[in-house]
Amino acid sequence: MILKCIRCGASGLQAGATGLTCAACAAEYPVIRGVPRFVDQEFYSGSFGFQWNRFSRTQLDSANGTTQSRDTFVEKTGWPLDELRGARILDAGCGMGRFAAVCADAGADVHAVDLSSAVDAAAVNLAGRPNVHVYQADIMKLPFAEGSFDRIYSVGVLHHTPDTRAAFMRLVPLLKPGGVISIWVYTVELLTAKGGEILRRVTPRLSQRMMLFLARAAVPLYYVHRTSLAGRLTRVWIPTSMHPNPEWRWLDTFDWYAPKYQWKHTFEEVEGWFRDAGLTGIRRGPFPVSVNGQRPAGAGTSAARHEGEAVLQ
Repeated sequence: MILKCIRCGASGLQAGATGLTCAACAAEYPVIRGVPRFVDQEFYSGSFGFQWNRFSRTQLDSANGTTQSRDTFVEKTGWPLDELRGARILDAGCGMGRFAAVCADAGADVHAVDLSSAVDAAAVNLAGRPNVHVYQADIMKLPFAEGSFDRIYSVGVLHHTPDTRAAFMRLVPLLKPGGVISIWVYTVELLTAKGGEILRRVTPRLSQRMMLFLARAAVPLYYVHRTSLAGRLTRVWIPTSMHPNPEWRWLDTFDWYAPKYQWKHTFEEVEGWFRDAGLTGIRRGPFPVSVNGQRPAGAGTSAARHEGEAVLQ
C-alpha cells in the first residue's frame, strides 16, 4: 500500500519508531494506539468520535449476533461479498469499523479511514485481522497515492462533510483504472420528516452528553410512532429511529440529530457527479440514494513505488 505525504504530496513515507516521516519534506505523522494520524483534531466530526466510542460494538455483527451490518453493506453497495476476496478496498468513513469487518471477513485487503476519534474504536474492533489497516485522516486530503484501490465505498458518510460532491470527487482518483466506487448518501425524501429539520437547527449546537441524554429519552417514542393515529404526527414532527432494538434506536437517533452537517440528495444529482468524474457503468442501487460506477480501464494513474517508502501490506 503506497502512502503519500499530505503536506507535499510526495509518495513514500518512512516508518520510524513513533510514526511515519516524509523523506521529501520531513513531515511527521505519529502512530498512536496503532493508528497513523494524518490530522491532529476531529474538526467538524466530533459527534461521530463521541458516538462510535460510546456505541463501539452496537452495530458490530460479531458482537450482536446478527448479520445486519453485512446485509446493509450488500444492499447499499450492491457488491456480492464473494467478489471482494483479494481486492484492495478503501472504506471512506469507517466509524467503528462495522463495514470494514464485513469486507475483511470476505477476504479483502481493507484500508479504513475516519476523520474522527472513532478510529480508536475501529482499531480495537478490527484488531487481529492482518488484512485491515486503520488511519485517522481527512477525506478531503487522504494519504494515498492515485490509483491505489480496486474498490472504494462510502456508506452514510459523505453527506456529513461540508460538501458532499467535493468529498466524492476526492475519492475517484484513488481508484485503479477499472476500479469501482459505491456510495450511499441521504435522500431528499427524508425532508418529509419536517420536525427533524426544525429540531436540527438546534440539536447540533447542544453538548454531546446532552444530545446523548435526549436521544435516550426519545427511545420510547418508538411505541408512539407505531400507533395509527398519534404516530402519523409524531413520525413527521418528532422523528426518531424505528429500529426494534432499543440501544440501536438510541444510537441512530443521536446519529441523526448530533452531526454538524447533514445534506440530502437525489439519484439524478448523484449520478451527475459520477458522470462529471468520468465514471462509466453508472447504476442505481435499490436503497436511495446509492450509486455505483467504474473508473474507465484506460484512465491514467500516477501511483508509483519509491525506494524507502512505507508499505502497508
